[in-house]
Amino acid sequence: MTSVLHLVGPGGAGKTSVGPVLAQRLGWQFIDLDERFMSFEGNIGAFIATLGYVLYAKQNISVYRRVRCSLAAPTVLALSSGFLMYPEDIDHEYQALRSAIESNALTSLLLPAFELEPCVEIIVQRQLLRPYLPGDRASEERRIRERFPKFMALSCARFRSDAAPDKTASQIERFVRGRIVLLK
Repeated sequence: MTSVLHLVGPGGAGKTSVGPVLAQRLGWQFIDLDERFMSFEGNIGAFIATLGYVLYAKQNISVYRRVRCSLAAPTVLALSSGFLMYPEDIDHEYQALRSAIESNALTSLLLPAFELEPCVEIIVQRQLLRPYLPGDRASEERRIRERFPKFMALSCARFRSDAAPDKTASQIERFVRGRIVLLK
């Protein structure tokens, strides 16, 4: 079975900044699920605006399965911000898929802070700097406030992403190398 490190966290947590650096340090490939979704289905915002969030979530699960089944080399895989937050009944296999990702020994949660208020402030600032996102301060703040407790409840390794991507990647690299030794 190919080693996969899932990077999870809200939008603006640093998955696509830390992920490529981490993959390079490990000598693994990096895949961003959002990029793969867009290569198969087009712009995510336009997809959601046209077909709705539920269909987007279902299709994103399908894209994840395609990506996961095609992996032949160790991979750092950045998941979409809401991937582990979908309703349990979104797909007949989603609950098992979510559980497998969460319990995987290499799955790593990125958050800029482990306390609600600093996390909200940093995430909202980062998200508002992204010109391709249609969000506003209120919607971004509402989203992270809703998801923060759910992210904190995940039973996977946690890493603060408030430092430079290389520093965060270094911390995760040490964790991964230690886990790989234990798994052998």
